[in-house]
Amino acid sequence: MDLLVVGGGPAGLASALHAARAGLDVAVWEQRSGTVDKACGEGLMPGAVAALAALGVHPPGHALRGIRYVAERHRVDADFAAGPGRGVRRTTLHAALREAVLAAGVRIEQRTARRVEQDDDGVRVDGTRAAHLVAADGLHSPIRRALGLDRPHRVRSRHGAAREAGHGSASRAGQGSGRGTGRRAGRGSRHGLRRHYQLAPWSDHVEVHWAPHAEAYVTPVADDLVGVAVLTAARGSFDDHLAAFPELRERLAGSAPAGPVRGAGPLRQDTSARTAGRVLLVGDAAGYVDALTGEGIALALAQAQAAVRAVVEGDVAGYEREWRRLTRRYRWLTHALLGATRVPPVRAALVPLAQRLPWLFTAAVDVLAGPVRGDRAGVLGPARM
Repeated sequence: MDLLVVGGGPAGLASALHAARAGLDVAVWEQRSGTVDKACGEGLMPGAVAALAALGVHPPGHALRGIRYVAERHRVDADFAAGPGRGVRRTTLHAALREAVLAAGVRIEQRTARRVEQDDDGVRVDGTRAAHLVAADGLHSPIRRALGLDRPHRVRSRHGAAREAGHGSASRAGQGSGRGTGRRAGRGSRHGLRRHYQLAPWSDHVEVHWAPHAEAYVTPVADDLVGVAVLTAARGSFDDHLAAFPELRERLAGSAPAGPVRGAGPLRQDTSARTAGRVLLVGDAAGYVDALTGEGIALALAQAQAAVRAVVEGDVAGYEREWRRLTRRYRWLTHALLGATRVPPVRAALVPLAQRLPWLFTAAVDVLAGPVRGDRAGVLGPARM
């Protein structure tokens, strides 16, 4: 086998699609069965829509015209110059990618990777040998950890005490309808919670509602369904956090929740490298700062293409350089926004400032909405064997 992909989310499935198009013998291992859900904002930027279309994947959803920031009486809109984005249920996106992978003749097996060994010629995963391995096994990647590529970061509480950021599950952030303690988590230890509501979208924009200690992302994902995701470093249940957004809570009042609350986090995951021998980390497994800018899927798709190109060209080390180029904008902007909005006066002034300088807000949205590019772009052609 030329390539084994561990992880059947968007990053892993896109890697498999690119590999199949390049003529590689590829298989995907995913430990969960069927269509996989995950807590995320579910908004595809125009660049991500274009990258999926280049792979022949056109998931149904709800057209998105732009981004709207909301904070109390202040609001400002920025439309996408690159064309519409799309709100898509995570399960719908996964099903569309999975169908495309199977149609390309790629094997998808329900298996868990437990032991990874490698030598100069290949990788062996639980007795299965491949020339290369793409680890796309998520935010808390077991393969990343097993290879010693985790780089734990230290965060400070509001009392100044340093502690190491953990790798715990989202349940600690209030997954489900759980009750939170109401205490603030350590600085930088942000989590996400998402719930769907059965109601018609009231806007064709992704609305980002700002509160003192959280943001709420409202994404239309169908004609009768809206997703609401909350990002915060504070502990508490979804309903606890929703109370910080009275206008949004009033808008949702009387609407039936469509499914359970799902959580993810801690969001920030640092890695010392994106490659180890013949193993390449792709998507959230390669490291993650925060979901603040909404670029997760676009970045995963770009990384998948770059990783497969590195395998085809026999230049695994080149993927590390390409990963840094692909993610530079995201890392810089996300770190800058997180740092600035930790300061209460700056956070409170963000939306009023965007309202007074709409051209600047629009320019920032256009940068985020565009394609994620490294040195080269385009879908991979057949491999040079």
